[in-house]
Amino acid sequence: MNSENRGLVQVYTGDGKGKTTAALGLAMRASGQGKKVAFIQFLKNEPCGEHFFTSQYHPFEIVQLGTEDCFTAPREKLKEEAQKVLDLAEQRMLSGEYDLLILDEISVAIYRGLITTEQVISLLEKKPDNLELVLTGRYAPAEIIKRADLVTEMRAIKHPLRSGVKARRGIEY
Repeated sequence: MNSENRGLVQVYTGDGKGKTTAALGLAMRASGQGKKVAFIQFLKNEPCGEHFFTSQYHPFEIVQLGTEDCFTAPREKLKEEAQKVLDLAEQRMLSGEYDLLILDEISVAIYRGLITTEQVISLLEKKPDNLELVLTGRYAPAEIIKRADLVTEMRAIKHPLRSGVKARRGIEY
């Protein structure tokens, strides 16, 4: 397989803003080049700007299986939902239909103990050679970083949330 067709594993992590936004930019670029994209979100249960955009223009698929608020829901319910999302991710990954699979906030799901690092490593080991796989979220485990081909850390230097500015529709969500 030539290097142009080889799919890499990318990790976007860190405490700074922009991990999901970077992944969305990549999804847009790939779909613009005719690639088939699945964007699967962990720990998110409400539509954001990207959902409204994709529902109108259909450039790629965004999937949220979560129904519970990730801050208030019972842990066991969140674990069930995270497992369903991970199962869906594996189905999409192995289907052969996609060129790019993005697992948004998967590192946070690991950090919160909803899925395990071992489960994600198992997923990485099954990745088809031609699939580009992107994992986003704070707290990416060292074991996953070691296996990735590209790792970008977004680092917060200054953020308006720290001074009381609330998240803004169309900018942060």
